[in-house]
Amino acid sequence: MFTLFFVDELPTTVGGLYEFANEDANHAIRVLRMQTGAEFMLSDGQGSWSQVVATEVKKKSMQVRVIDSGFQQPLATTVTVVQALPKGDRAKEAIELLTEAGVDRIVPWASARSIGKGSEKFAITAREASKQSRRFRIPEVTETASTAQICEAIKVSDLAIAFHESATAKLSDQVSSHNVEHLLIIIGPEGGLTDEEITAFSDAGAKVALMGRPILRSAHAGIAAVSAVSALLKVW
Repeated sequence: MFTLFFVDELPTTVGGLYEFANEDANHAIRVLRMQTGAEFMLSDGQGSWSQVVATEVKKKSMQVRVIDSGFQQPLATTVTVVQALPKGDRAKEAIELLTEAGVDRIVPWASARSIGKGSEKFAITAREASKQSRRFRIPEVTETASTAQICEAIKVSDLAIAFHESATAKLSDQVSSHNVEHLLIIIGPEGGLTDEEITAFSDAGAKVALMGRPILRSAHAGIAAVSAVSALLKVW
């Protein structure tokens, strides 16, 4: 698949010329060494895309011609992942992995045992990971949410699953329907969910499930959960 870059104003007229001149263009020229004749993809990050070819390469920009253009429809199931904030670089790693897993929305969560902090750079991380994983939709990264806000999100979801290492119910036993429009997955911190958080989520309507015997790091658990639930719901 062609290399993907994002632009604010996406050219969609086939045969039309466009000046590609943002930071991504600079990266394409200076790092990837793209030359005249190189073909790649441009996207607005909201589903629209254009395949283009470079017709002129300058010092910090390039002129491209649109070869083809289209729109990628969203999947039937919208996936939101609530991620308890890990410490340091693991928070960035969690955002990258969730983006690569194809989630639509990432909600950093200040859980009782969280040791990490939110960052304005999370949105940049999601954007860069979207380019790497060739997805035309950049996931939304919200502001850090409280437990009370997560409970409200559970109430408006078709299916909400909180993963906890001490749960007795298997994930496969907690997914009984494939008709899920809004899916919410909750990933706890390294220290696990507290009893109070489990009770609050359960009371709000979430199911508590065991992911498996191995205990994953918080930053890695999200991609495993999204993969498993997507397969069970036949999203994949």
